Amino acid sequence: MKLQSYTITQGKSRAGARSMLKAIGFTDEDLAKPIIGVANTWIETMPCNFNLRDLAVKVKEGIRAAGGTPMEFNTIAISDGVTMGTEGMKASLISREVIADSIELLIRGHMFDGIVALVACDKTTPGAAMALLRTNVPGVVFYGGSIMPGKYKGKDISIQDVYEAIGANAAGKIGDDELREIENRACPGAGACGGQFTANTMATVAELIGLAPMGSAAVPQIDSRKDAVAYRCGQLVMDAVRNNLRPRDICTRKAFDNAIAGVAMSGGSTNAVLHLLAMAREAEVPLSIDDFETVFARTPVLADLKPAGRFMAVDVDTAGGIGLIARRLLEGKMADGAAITITGRTFAEEAADVKETPGQEVIRTLSNPIKPRGALSILRGSLAPEGCVIKLSGVDRKVHKGPARVFNCEEDAGKAVLSGAIKPGDVVIIRYEGPRGGPGMQEMLGVTGAIVGMGLSDSVALVTDGRFSGATHGFMIAHVAPEAHNGGPIAAVQEGDQITIDASRNAIDLDIDPAELQRRLADWKAPAPHYTTGVFAKYWKLVSSASEGAVTRI
Repeated sequence: MKLQSYTITQGKSRAGARSMLKAIGFTDEDLAKPIIGVANTWIETMPCNFNLRDLAVKVKEGIRAAGGTPMEFNTIAISDGVTMGTEGMKASLISREVIADSIELLIRGHMFDGIVALVACDKTTPGAAMALLRTNVPGVVFYGGSIMPGKYKGKDISIQDVYEAIGANAAGKIGDDELREIENRACPGAGACGGQFTANTMATVAELIGLAPMGSAAVPQIDSRKDAVAYRCGQLVMDAVRNNLRPRDICTRKAFDNAIAGVAMSGGSTNAVLHLLAMAREAEVPLSIDDFETVFARTPVLADLKPAGRFMAVDVDTAGGIGLIARRLLEGKMADGAAITITGRTFAEEAADVKETPGQEVIRTLSNPIKPRGALSILRGSLAPEGCVIKLSGVDRKVHKGPARVFNCEEDAGKAVLSGAIKPGDVVIIRYEGPRGGPGMQEMLGVTGAIVGMGLSDSVALVTDGRFSGATHGFMIAHVAPEAHNGGPIAAVQEGDQITIDASRNAIDLDIDPAELQRRLADWKAPAPHYTTGVFAKYWKLVSSASEGAVTRI
């Protein structure tokens, strides 16, 4: 093995470095072995990442047993569920870049030979993957696992139900005591949000793209089996170092298509589009927003998972795991079985080992799809020339036409929904919440949950240049590009303008004369940025369009 860590640890000139490392317990024998960074996103601000500190112990045991020396370090995580609906939510997407940058800095600074990244909440998985692809150091993504379902009135519930209960309470459908009871029961312990929301969607991506070992992600965080998964990830990174198996060897264009198909089949989050575009950029793999539509159109929805379906993320584990989705993709000739995974085995070899639970109903067969085409679709038109994303799982209608109700921030839209000002047929426009406008593209679960809870999800559409939580469902369109802050057509929409959305032809249009649109845009003036100092200001200056993954660039 050619170890880059020897630049730090070996030779007479490195006596100072060794002296400092010996001060905290490392020996000459330790320092002669491959040095493996253990990038931990443990944080005490949410349940999602709460057990990662304990799981890191098992990862390090696996590394030592396989002949390596682990060195653990921390990076950050922002809870989408905790910050939702507040100014703090703007930090979430920005944190993806900080996570990637901070892991990169440790890899480059300490010259680790390999990395195991412990992830859970939404931005930690793509952030870690971006760092691995950027530095191309052998690495494993280890997902901490889903939370267990809450229980209320004999049904499984999750954080999604809490946000929808807020809307139901505002509509007078449930009382304050019932809202508090749902709040108290929805999140029973450690683990990431419990449906096929963004965290579990990106865990699916990590397995199907090959950066996480197949069979690892679906095990719930509090399950005792998770210790063994953690230990194995420690061993696998050592195999990757010895075999010089690197992230860019794994994450080829075919592997990205496998992951996109998995998002489509599992009814995954709209955020996967942003994150896979960002990962592809780091891998230097050509991938455009229109490439997603090609895969979505040929892939059915088979996973009956929340937010639109019946089952929770933990039910994927009992059904046979994420590998069962891989098997269905191969059965339908919708995936490339020759793609290499972090184990050194192919996608097809890993899927062949999957044990499907007889009689399970979570992942349907190809002959019995929930939807004939993938859960997401890319729309374009006069309102979104660069594209936008709609989630179709759980939605039967394909067309909506109605008057625009225009809001320049999420908070104002949320107040309008909860006050009863939004009526059936309306198209709620929430703008200036894009990558630069926010900055940070805050999610809209507060608003979308309220729309569902108020009983408007079958009659109202929502269009935004911001993002949605993976828990969002209904006729909701996100990532409108160009965003309002950059002078996109959404900035020119006026109260009462007719908006036509036709998902059957991938179209979204502002129904005004093109000359009138140009006149309005010519009169438009860019707003001042909300932040002029600090990390938000840096992000505002450097961030790209949502159609390019909202990545920061020089």
